[in-house]
Amino acid sequence: MDPVGLLVQLGGAASTATLLANVSRRELRTSLGRGEIVRVGRGRYALPVVDEALTAAHALDAYLTHLSAALHWGWEVRLPPATPQLAVPRGRQVPEGVRLIDLRREDLDGWATSRLQTVLMCAADLPFPDGLAVADSALRHGELTRLRLERAAVAFPGRRGPLVRRVVAYADPRAANPFESALRALAIGAGLGVVPQFRVRLGGVTLHPDLADPLRGIALEAESWEFHGRDKKAFERDCQRYTLLTAAGWRVLRFTWREVIHDPG
Repeated sequence: MDPVGLLVQLGGAASTATLLANVSRRELRTSLGRGEIVRVGRGRYALPVVDEALTAAHALDAYLTHLSAALHWGWEVRLPPATPQLAVPRGRQVPEGVRLIDLRREDLDGWATSRLQTVLMCAADLPFPDGLAVADSALRHGELTRLRLERAAVAFPGRRGPLVRRVVAYADPRAANPFESALRALAIGAGLGVVPQFRVRLGGVTLHPDLADPLRGIALEAESWEFHGRDKKAFERDCQRYTLLTAAGWRVLRFTWREVIHDPG
């Protein structure tokens, strides 16, 4: 898999180490030289949509919101937006392609909505899998605490308040990536009580399925051969984990990135 396709599956942003576990340094340098990916910080790369959104915000005197803001903060998302997601405060003339929303000074940080406001807006306005992926990413990166999110969710006004509180209630920093977040969102929607990276002790071996419903004995695996890259040992460890779980009576269900992202039904 090339760096661009890998970044899409990783949520639009990734560390150098993660990329080099799956592609060669030459492939990484080539994509960077062609402008197919961009360096957004020390040891971190992203899709060009991150820079493009910020450029558009500057040109239109607007602010990054939703998924564009999430990527701006370096968080992974379920799928990067096709076009920059921008907004201006009410009372301003609205350029084409820009939303008009209520934005207070405390909701903004530079050219984007604040980290807290970004999570709340994604939870309120986007489908559950997208909102959960952003909230998981924010917690995983240590940008926000659960307590702060919970307090903000309780105070979130209007009819979208329950949507925000649902996302925050399920947000979990243990989700490894947006792929797992999206799979968990679908499992929750199907009525499963899944926990990310649940600890399963089998004899002298400790396993951590991607997702587990311990009461039903169901383990869900976000099957991503691409993420193993050239690490065949990791692939072998996964196979051993599936075998041990199945032998112990767990029902192991495996899902690919394409199924979860493009064929959730």
